[in-house]
Amino acid sequence: MTSRLADEDVVLAEPERPCGTGVLVLHGSSGRLEADRARLLARHGAHALAIRWIGGVGQPSDPYEVPLELFSAGLDRLAARCDRLAVLGLSFGAEAALLTGVHDSRVDAVVAFAPSPVAWAGFSGGRMSSHWSLRGEPVPFMPFLVDGEPTGDPPAFRGLYEASLAADPARAAQAAIPVERISGDVVLVGGEDDQVWPGADFARLVARRRDRHGLASTVVIHPGAGHRVMLPGEEPARGGMRMARGGSERADRELGQLAWPHLRRVLRLH
Repeated sequence: MTSRLADEDVVLAEPERPCGTGVLVLHGSSGRLEADRARLLARHGAHALAIRWIGGVGQPSDPYEVPLELFSAGLDRLAARCDRLAVLGLSFGAEAALLTGVHDSRVDAVVAFAPSPVAWAGFSGGRMSSHWSLRGEPVPFMPFLVDGEPTGDPPAFRGLYEASLAADPARAAQAAIPVERISGDVVLVGGEDDQVWPGADFARLVARRRDRHGLASTVVIHPGAGHRVMLPGEEPARGGMRMARGGSERADRELGQLAWPHLRRVLRLH
C-alpha cells in the first residue's frame, strides 16, 4: 500500500483567521472524508486536513496494514502552514491518531473520539494482520475470538471486542498503544452507550495508562451517547457499515458540546 496521499483523497480547509494549529482529521471505518468536520475546525482558526486512508487511490478497501507513514505525510502538508500540529480521529481513526502521536514527535495534541487502548486486527483476502504498519512491519495487534460474533440486528460489536480483550490479557498487553510516549495534550471522548465497542471504558483505559506514567489526559464521557460524536454545528453522519452504534442524536450532540471546550483549548481554536 502507498504511503503517499493522492489529491482526490484530501480536503484542506483553510481559516480566514489562523490560530496557528494544523489538524489532521481522520475518519473511522466508513472511509468517508471528514470534510465537514475539517471545515468546522477551519471556521475556528485551524488549518484542517481531512484525509482518506482506506478506499482511496492505492489504498485497501478495509483497514489492513495501513502505513502510519501515511498520517505523517498528512502532517507534512500542514507543517509548513502551522506552528502546532494535532491529530483528531474517530474509532479506527482514533487508533491511528493515538499511534501517530506515539510515533511522530511533531504532534502537539491528539483528540480521540471513541478511542481504543490497543491496535486491532484487520482482514484482507482471508488473512489477519494489524490495522497498521510502521516501516513495512505490522504494528502489534489484538486478534478477535475465532468463534466470536456480533449480536442483534443491526449487529452490535461491543461484546465481541470486550470478550476478545478479556480472553487473552497477555496479547492485549502486547497490542497496547504506548500512549505514554505522546508528549502533547490528549483528549479522549466516549459514550457509555457505544455499541460498536466500549468507547467510554476504552477512553478511561487509555487515560489510566498515561496516568501510571505521570501524564495527564482529559476524559469526556456522556452516559447516553454512542459511538459517533457530534460537535456543535455538525449534522448527523450518514453511511458506513450497517451496525448498532448506540446513543441518540440528542445525546451524541450533548457529548460533542461537552468535548468542544477541551478541543478549543488544546487546539487553540478561536
